[in-house]
Amino acid sequence: MNTLLPRIEIESAPQPTAAVIWLHGLGADGNDFANLVPELDLSACPPIRFVFPHAPTLPVTINGGYVMPAWYDIRGADLVSRQDTEGIQKSALAISALIENEISRGIAAENIVLAGFSQGCAMALHTGLRFPKRLAGVMALSGYLPLAETFAAERHPANAATPIFMAHGSQDPVVVPARGEASRDLLSSLGYAVHWHTYPMPHSVHPREVADISTFLTTVLAQRPIPH
Repeated sequence: MNTLLPRIEIESAPQPTAAVIWLHGLGADGNDFANLVPELDLSACPPIRFVFPHAPTLPVTINGGYVMPAWYDIRGADLVSRQDTEGIQKSALAISALIENEISRGIAAENIVLAGFSQGCAMALHTGLRFPKRLAGVMALSGYLPLAETFAAERHPANAATPIFMAHGSQDPVVVPARGEASRDLLSSLGYAVHWHTYPMPHSVHPREVADISTFLTTVLAQRPIPH
């Protein structure tokens, strides 16, 4: 049995019946988005356990081999050349174990949202849409779908209808908007319910995005219609 990733946990209220597993970006850690929880309007949501795991550390090629928290190696500035398939798959197993851990603690899979920013967004899309039990939603912030060429063959039908919140900054120099748009278009072409949002920001989080995240979480966890 693999040891679960170290993590920070925050409960919005006692006895949570829903969970949000939120994956940080390259070089950050679980603290990166933990401070965002108080800014979210969760008044209409059931009690939520937020789980912010810390990625393992490894040498990152694009940063000169510097060892830092990373879900996988990045070998090219375009993010899609010579992708670290083995690293992505290894992290996907660790993230899936966190989802299964929440299920074992009494939270149904369909009440779990998998979220991520940047490299964490890539892992949320990769792992969530391959996961064999239906999730409440996938929240994909300022990132892209990795290993896109094998996605259609590897995706799991359990999450074919799972709502996907995708957000991107129009001035993002790290994951250029075209990379996010290509992932959106691929997912849409395969029939996924992608809710796409752009904000006037670089590789960061926008106040309006925080409000939209609150709406999405309320929608998928309180079973309300998704506004268009």
